[in-house]
Amino acid sequence: MNDRTTEISVLIPAFNEQQFIAAVLESIRQSFATLPARTYEIIVCDNNSTDRTGAIATELGARVVREPHNQISRARNTAAKNAAGKWLIFLDADTLINPELLRTTLETLDSGKVCGGGSVIRFDGKRLGFFPGLLLGIWTSLSVWFGLAAGSYLFCSREAWLETGGFDESVYAGEELFFSNRLKAWGKKRGMKFKILTGFPVVTSARKMEWYGQGQLFFLVLRLTLWPGSIRNREKCDLWYVRPPSA
Repeated sequence: MNDRTTEISVLIPAFNEQQFIAAVLESIRQSFATLPARTYEIIVCDNNSTDRTGAIATELGARVVREPHNQISRARNTAAKNAAGKWLIFLDADTLINPELLRTTLETLDSGKVCGGGSVIRFDGKRLGFFPGLLLGIWTSLSVWFGLAAGSYLFCSREAWLETGGFDESVYAGEELFFSNRLKAWGKKRGMKFKILTGFPVVTSARKMEWYGQGQLFFLVLRLTLWPGSIRNREKCDLWYVRPPSA
């Protein structure tokens, strides 16, 4: 759906996601099927994919828009610029939502007390090593305590996205953290909160844990931590943009 009666726009940045995109779209449809009174649209922003991501999304009924510059923040903003919904849900292309989380999200927005937020996450059924498990635990605590949404799942009003300027296009990673802080500041001026939902986690792929060994993953995270300027350099953010030949 894409008209002025659309309530919710689900926005998915996608770069070479033919392996996951069908399951993600199905999870959205199944979740909305439990809320038949809600009107929604699904927009996939094909971020210069070289595989069948865009074709699969089109075949499955999503609206596909394109962003030629390979950058997650631009893909998110391009999707939002094409959205009709008064509420926006940003969902990664390897992340599955569930009916309970969707219902809670919409109830939270319906309250009029929340300008945006996110959800805690869990990885799909694969066992994590010590370091990835530690990172997830630390992230979950920081996310809830400090009100920081993971890029896997982030929601806000369209008004908030517009008036905050959207996602920072000067960075190639971490754009969801900057956006979370912008939303919190925007909401505070209006007496609204930014909320991380904890009851029904989104399920996201653990593929990076499979692609990179724990040592390499540790080095990549350490590099971004010690040299914060790295997030403004695409080559230094290869964790998000480069895939091993076997992937």
